[in-house]
Amino acid sequence: MIEFISQPWPWYVAGPLIALTMFLLLFFGKNFGVSSTLHTGCAICGAGKVSDFFDFNWKSQVWNLVFVGGMIIGGFIATTWLQQPDPIPLAQDTVQKLQELGISNPGEDYLPEEIFSWESLFTLRGFILLVLGGFLVGFGARYAGGCTSGHAISGLSDLQLPSLIAVIGFFIGGLMMTYLLLPLIFQL
Repeated sequence: MIEFISQPWPWYVAGPLIALTMFLLLFFGKNFGVSSTLHTGCAICGAGKVSDFFDFNWKSQVWNLVFVGGMIIGGFIATTWLQQPDPIPLAQDTVQKLQELGISNPGEDYLPEEIFSWESLFTLRGFILLVLGGFLVGFGARYAGGCTSGHAISGLSDLQLPSLIAVIGFFIGGLMMTYLLLPLIFQL
């Protein structure tokens, strides 16, 4: 049973489940997105007394907090009991390019130690990737009016033009980061 769960679900199972979830959210007048949970969390903590932006009925968004809590619990379960023991199958060209960037064992872990470790956090490269990158992701999600999951899944299924523009921007930004900025950052 656990072996089946640790394998990626095929598209013909995962896709209809995402579509069903989106249909139910649209039917009940809800929006899917993770970045809005910070907005809700701030409202719960009383930030509405300081800023009108946080002054809203946060109880209508509690379901979203439960969703994010489930993501955290699911991530814990996946990393604790559903780890894939085999290396990640990467194309040889990808392995070579990652090694050129300084990743010593590409494919051994989902999160390479050269980027995602306490030791690398206190280097210039680690600071840029994790701290500055995290800040820019948060700023971008706020500036775009939502995160990638909110725009790409919820906004596109709701046929919202701003979500289409945001998703195109996400892809352009991702390509620029991958091919232009990441090689420069890894040279630090």
